[in-house]
Amino acid sequence: MKAIIYRDNGGTDVLELVDREVPAPGPGEVRVRVAVSGVNPTDWKTRSGATNPKQFAEVIPHLDGAGRIDAVGDGVDPGRVGQRVWLFMATAGRPTGTAAEFTVVPAAQAVPLPDGAGFDLGAALGVPALTAHRALTVGEDGPARLGPGALDGRVVLVAGGAGAVGHAAIQLARWAGATVISTISGPEKARLATAAGAHHTVNYREDGAAERIRAIAPDGVDIVVEVALGTNLALDLAVLRTRGTIAIYANDGAKPVELDVRQNMMLNTRFQFLVLYTVGEAALTAGAEDVAAAVSAGAMPVGEEHGLPLVRFPLAQTADAHKAVENGAVGKVLVDI
Repeated sequence: MKAIIYRDNGGTDVLELVDREVPAPGPGEVRVRVAVSGVNPTDWKTRSGATNPKQFAEVIPHLDGAGRIDAVGDGVDPGRVGQRVWLFMATAGRPTGTAAEFTVVPAAQAVPLPDGAGFDLGAALGVPALTAHRALTVGEDGPARLGPGALDGRVVLVAGGAGAVGHAAIQLARWAGATVISTISGPEKARLATAAGAHHTVNYREDGAAERIRAIAPDGVDIVVEVALGTNLALDLAVLRTRGTIAIYANDGAKPVELDVRQNMMLNTRFQFLVLYTVGEAALTAGAEDVAAAVSAGAMPVGEEHGLPLVRFPLAQTADAHKAVENGAVGKVLVDI
């Protein structure tokens, strides 16, 4: 099979297109013929060594993807052969991701993909959708799971609604019944956030952003899904309701975070930091089940018209796909296998 590998941490030049043996699934595993591989910021950061040193002599990158099961290991229902699936966390503790014609994952990490959902959508789920799910389910007052009505009466503020996680957060929050506000940096990002389903957009770079959000949510925002805490903290706290939650999955721009302790005591602010690698099996399972339900309901489409442009590369140009993500490409970067 054709696969992309790297043997050392470094820039995109460490990525190589090679031939490898088709892997066999072990007990409790499935083998998937990959159609589309999704690229996330964590993929290039792991490759570069920016997060953790490489754990294996050779790595096939990418956590997410979609394709069709073509073989199963012992203990897995043989009826799953032929099933269309989306994959998540393929390289978590393993060296074989989705940047290859075939990959092997634990059966639970291959989630059935409805016939009406394409492989592009499947490859765009994974890290973004599960991160968004976690961010929306960590509030003190719940909910712990998402579904229609779970967020009725709540107001969710999504920072960076034009990004992959922000896009998924808008879609999941709206599906669950929330009023969704997205902060954006200009008209094009506003267009994308609105196409994703945001009820309101507010330009955080303009004066009066807090007042405009408060006009929509006089009692304050229940949950903030935050991508740049250092940059956005003052605005978040200005619009957060008492006992509200700021769920942080990144700090884009790397601006240092300084907290006014008294202010946060009076608000009873809940800061929830999150990353999928250590979130725990229960949270991943709940997220995968709820995201699958949202996909089945048609609530998570992708593409330009749905607020998430797709940026495509062939397998041989995976290095360019990594560069695109690292350089902040708007939308979802996919590799066609």
